Amino acid sequence: MAALELRSVDLHSARNNKGHHTQEMGGERLILRRGQLFSLRLSFNQPFQPHRDHITFVAETGPEPSELLGTRATFFLTQAQRRDVWSVSDFSADSTSLHVSLFTPASAVIGHYTLRIEIAQHQGHRMTYPLGTFILLFNPWSTEDDVYLPSEILLQEYLMQDYGFVYKGHERLINSWPWNYGQFEKDIVDICFEILNKSLYFFRNPAKDCSQRNDVVYVCRVVSAMINSNDDSGVLQGNWSEDYSRGTSPLEWNGSVAILRQWSAQGGKPVKYGQCWVFASVMCTVMRCLGVPTRVVSNFRSAHNMDGNLTVDTYYDRNAEMLPTQKQDKVWNFHVWNECWMIRKDLPPGYNGWQVLDPTPQQASSGLFCCGPASVKAVREGDVHLAYDTSFVFAEVNADEVVWLFEDGEAQEILAHDTSSIGKEISTKMVGSEQRQDITYSYKYPEGSPEERSVFMKASWRMLGQGRVPSPLLDLLGSRASRARPAQLQLHLARAPVWGQDLLLTLHVRRLRDGAHSGGPLRLEVRLCAQALLHGGGAREPLWKQTVHLDLDFGKEIHWPLLLPYNSYRNKLTDEKLVRLSGIAKVEETGWSMLVLKDLSLEPPHLSIQVSETAQLGKALRVHISLTNTLMVALSKCTMVLEGSGLINGQIAEDLGTLMSGDTVHVQVDLYPSKAGPRQLQVLISSSEVKEIKGYKDIFVATAAAS
Repeated sequence: MAALELRSVDLHSARNNKGHHTQEMGGERLILRRGQLFSLRLSFNQPFQPHRDHITFVAETGPEPSELLGTRATFFLTQAQRRDVWSVSDFSADSTSLHVSLFTPASAVIGHYTLRIEIAQHQGHRMTYPLGTFILLFNPWSTEDDVYLPSEILLQEYLMQDYGFVYKGHERLINSWPWNYGQFEKDIVDICFEILNKSLYFFRNPAKDCSQRNDVVYVCRVVSAMINSNDDSGVLQGNWSEDYSRGTSPLEWNGSVAILRQWSAQGGKPVKYGQCWVFASVMCTVMRCLGVPTRVVSNFRSAHNMDGNLTVDTYYDRNAEMLPTQKQDKVWNFHVWNECWMIRKDLPPGYNGWQVLDPTPQQASSGLFCCGPASVKAVREGDVHLAYDTSFVFAEVNADEVVWLFEDGEAQEILAHDTSSIGKEISTKMVGSEQRQDITYSYKYPEGSPEERSVFMKASWRMLGQGRVPSPLLDLLGSRASRARPAQLQLHLARAPVWGQDLLLTLHVRRLRDGAHSGGPLRLEVRLCAQALLHGGGAREPLWKQTVHLDLDFGKEIHWPLLLPYNSYRNKLTDEKLVRLSGIAKVEETGWSMLVLKDLSLEPPHLSIQVSETAQLGKALRVHISLTNTLMVALSKCTMVLEGSGLINGQIAEDLGTLMSGDTVHVQVDLYPSKAGPRQLQVLISSSEVKEIKGYKDIFVATAAAS
């Protein structure tokens, strides 16, 4: 009798992909999620005879597949399905075809797989036939997967949504920054595995590295290290120097797709340049693509506490100038990281859920520049001894800030000891909304509450150890009742701060009752200074100074107007357009000093984006974009870049030339949507003067059949 021979295979890619929530990646090839059935059809030269034809399936991934390492699975055509191993769940014969349902365990290694069958017959005749290839991803829909998330609404937001917002700026003026994640673009899943295959772990031991890709904790740490390029061929090169002439300014990226494609096209050469929000947004793309629910989180006034003493020291001189320091400790204006959802089997019970992962290179973790996963619950409870890097994340949101008056080469006086200025307005995009959600409560108890101080003390003793010499922090704790302030000083904006215009403020000074001073007038000398703030917490040279002399009687209030002219800060700010206005008031009777601070985030001009008709799949959609230059100066070398997954393949770029003060530029662009459903168009206009004039438009694309 003739041997059974395979004639053709149908992997049912489109149908399987839809069932596995990967249809957004296309239907041309098979992309599966582990812990779930998938079906295929095998066509033979003759009917299949179960008693005579013995079929074995073999699935392999990685460079040296091994059953011992979990990178090879061998299983037989049987209906005895087991939930913990690769198996055939069901099969049925139809003429010369065999319909088979296969099951992958929720603990399977993720990656590119080859699938083949071996047909053996009684006479010992054996033939091997390749069935094809498929990609296996994490599965947050599977109750047995470590990334299981039991909410379809949350899954749509944190896995399926391919656009979103990153929050930047300042705690009192938070800007929403649209971002195109694009995790379902055609080639992104291949680039994600290319990233894993260029890690140092893979180069050291490829077979072992691949075998550990069943563990979401391991994969997250590898990705965290590979998004930056500090010790490997990572995706992005960081740059905080303000000189981006050899690459792209971090402010000029619209999304992750262009970055990932450029990295892959360059053979794994790091893309220039990234900063924290770019690192975190690209990691969000990679993790969502691999199947891990992920969100981007912004922490305003984020401590960079390298020495682990839970205090960050800032220094000012008598002229109210923030001074540079050799210490690595800084307070960043904001910092952006990721949270990934997972079960932490490596920790005691109670620490599952959101985990912090930070791909921005700050310090080494187990020898590589990565951070996390650190349980958000562990951060909140001060359990800083738990893996990974929990103490570092705890300090980012909980460190105390001590501000010193520096004179004659040493710190002379504590101007402020603030236990609540770090870790403000911790933010992420609200589920199903364009609004910002404040999630500070998930990282710490309310500032000043007994629980918050108790957790802080617990973490302090764990991090510092009782055997170490007490830090200034521990000396200061409990001694906050420093001398009473004889006056209250505040800086207020008189109008919205717009880049390119004069800045108007008011210094409010009010006399307070204080037994240390006589009943006569209080004489104050207030020295004021404005400096450009750097993203990493430092400041540039002063760009404006003023001294004010005031006499204050009891109950008296003074409102002193301040003018910071545009010409004072023109060409002196960083691309982020942040200004710190600081003042030190010296009480002439006692020599005591008081500090007042105000950070200003200068607003750029606003874009207008209009869509005139209903968007339909495959049909031209006209978009109208306009920008009016409301500034006092021309905007030169203006360029516009459009991006949006499902709306544009790649990017659309256009030179706009120079936009004079008061003029308006109008641009019309035709888009041809390639995917139905909710989409977002991101528009970025950059100029030599302002790098980030950004806008977005939400667009719902109807199917071609819709009216």
